Order: sequence, then C-alpha cells, then structure tokens
Amino acid sequence: MRQNPNGGRLAVLLADELRQARIKLTALWLERISARVRLSPNRVLPTDALLDHIPLIVDGIASHLEDPAQLVAADAAVIVHARALGALRHEQGFDLFEILKEYEILSGILLEHLTVAADESQEPCGRGELIECAQRVFHAITLVQEATAAEYMQLLQEKLSEREERLRHFNRTLTHEFRNRIGAARGAAQILLMPGIPEAKQVELVSVVDRSTRDMQLVLDNLLELSRVKGDARQQRHVHLPEAAREVVRELREMAAAAGVSVVLTQELPDCEVPAAAVELCLTNLIANAIKYADPLKTERHVEVRGHFGIDDYQGEREVVVEVCDNGIGVPEGQRDQLFRRFFRATDDRTTGIEGTGLGLSIVRETIEELGGRVWADFPAEGSVFTFTLPCRRSAERRAADRERTGEAEAPRTESV
Repeated sequence: MRQNPNGGRLAVLLADELRQARIKLTALWLERISARVRLSPNRVLPTDALLDHIPLIVDGIASHLEDPAQLVAADAAVIVHARALGALRHEQGFDLFEILKEYEILSGILLEHLTVAADESQEPCGRGELIECAQRVFHAITLVQEATAAEYMQLLQEKLSEREERLRHFNRTLTHEFRNRIGAARGAAQILLMPGIPEAKQVELVSVVDRSTRDMQLVLDNLLELSRVKGDARQQRHVHLPEAAREVVRELREMAAAAGVSVVLTQELPDCEVPAAAVELCLTNLIANAIKYADPLKTERHVEVRGHFGIDDYQGEREVVVEVCDNGIGVPEGQRDQLFRRFFRATDDRTTGIEGTGLGLSIVRETIEELGGRVWADFPAEGSVFTFTLPCRRSAERRAADRERTGEAEAPRTESV
C-alpha cells in the first residue's frame, strides 16, 4: 500500500474506501434526506448534474482525509459543487437548519462507513490514528458545509433585498391607488352636497362613491387575510373545502346576481381540511375576477368551482387541486404570462370600465406559494380556468387522497375533541 507522509497508511486506506463506495454512500444520503424533508429523491437532486455533486464532494473529503495538506480551498472543485448545492437548496425553499442537518446526516453516513472499513481492515492502527482520521473527515465536511451555507445565505440576502424593494414599490403604488379612490369618493360626495343635482346624476355619483369604497374595502380585506396566512400555520383555522367554498359563494352572491352570473359548486369538491383564511381569500379573488370579466354578450354566464385530489409530478406528493372555471371574455394571449404580477391588469376593448387594483391574482399566487402549493391559468376555447393546489400534509388529507386514488370506501368517521 502507498504511504502518505502527511496522512498515514490507515488514512490512505480509508480514503480509497470512500472513493470506491461514493455512489452507494450518495444513494444512502439521498434516501435519508428525502425521508426527512418529505421530498422525492428526484426532487432533492432533480438533475444528473446536481446528483453528481455529492460523489464529487465525497471525493474532496477523501482527498483531505488522505492528505490534510490538501486543504479544501475556496476555488477548489469540491467547493464549487458545494456552493451549487447551496443555490439549489435556496431555490427549493430549504431553511438553514435543513442544510446543516443534511450535512450532519452525510457526516454520520461517512463515519459509519469508515468505522466498518477500519474494523474489517487488516491494517494495524492505534487509537490516535483513528481519532486523527475522524477529525480530518469532520474538518473537511465542515469546510464543505460552510461553502454550501455561505452560498445559501448570500442568495437569501439578495432575495430579502429584492423583497424590500418590492415592498417599497408596493407601498408607493398602494398609496397612490388609495389616494385616487379617496379622491374620487370625496369629489363625488362634495358634488352630491350641491343643490339642484339631477336625479340621474345623483345615481351616477353614488355609484362612484360605492365603487371606490368597495374597491378599497376589498384591498384591505385582502391585506388582512394575507397577514393571517403568513402567520404560524399551526395557529390557522382549518375548515372543510366545501364549507370554505360555500362561504365565499355566499359572500359574493349579490355581486354575482348584479352581473347576471351564476356560481356553481360541483358536488365532487374533495372533503378535506384546508386553511380557512388562505382558501377563502384565493377563492374570493378568483370568483370575483370571473364575475367582473363575464362576457356581456352571452345570455348565460357562469362560474364553476370544482376540485379533485392529484399527484404533483415534480415532487411526487399528494395534493388537492381546486379549479375556478368560467365562460367569460378570457385574457389576451400576449398578456397571459404577466397575469400573476402585482398591479398588472389585463386590458383590451372588452375590459373598458372594469376597475381593480391589479393585486388580486398576485395575492393568490403569494398566498398559495406560502403554503407550498402552485397556481396557474389555462385558456380553453371559451373562458378561463384558474387552478391552485395545496399539498396534503395533514394525515386526514392524505388518507382522503389515497381513498380517491384507489376507489376505497371512506371509513366511518370518529369525532374527537
């Protein structure tokens, strides 16, 4: 066996063991990480290039074990791969604790493997040499972990800075919007106080006051509900999805009737528990939009809310899917990719006179993503379909999703207090 003057014969032997077993060790690490963070292995490392990072990191740790003089430098290939892993974890929404934990798991896997290799080795060694090898492994893992965490924290800081800028822009735009609405309402009210205003003009002015105050109320309600959604998930009130949908339809009944739009709830809405504030907020915005953008040329105008359980193709997790479908005027093709941006409002000749702040769909997106779901829009030959999903994280939701997928009958419910 070759001898390294800086490492010793045992270090060389164990380093070779790591290199030979790196694929097996990567698979074991991947299995334990996916079990811990509830992600499929394909989601933990979604591409072959990213999957190659871990064996290469193991190679770097083996080199440091073999020769501690080969420090893991900032520009070394192993650090480059570690930083790429940090960027991936940031994109996936991991928190810093989860990053530290996955390296703790990797450390345990490597040391467990090296312990077995040392026990099975015929190479004589002392306790001090074993301790020295373990220290080198820990030191190398610490350097790699620091590189991953540093990249993650840098991207996190950039994201926070970007959010601060968005918040400043949001405040400026919201202030401008409220100033306009308040100005319109006050102007109309002042004219109403003048003597001799014709009745038709009075009706028009009252309508201006009503629309302006209603729009401001809707924005305030959205912001209030959004602040509740962003709180501790354990403190959120949960209700059954059909119940949440019925409550929203009840609240929008007058608006729908005034626009000549019928709102229908399908009988197949999944009977699962959902965060009340989040789902009612999203359904309110989506159904209200469908009512506002109803096609005035159609004699029958409708909005349908339907849902089902599904599987997220990307993460492999069970989820509840909710769709709001309408036969309205739709969205011009060239504007669809901007739909969920803050303050964006789709416009064409058919939307003249339709008022709004452009906040509704962006709030839906941020609310759903905050809860780990997705939202998108489809445009069939007629109307629009807005869809959002929520992961089935509660045990009752997962059981209900499994029953729908397998066709199994629902077990009798046991009420608990």
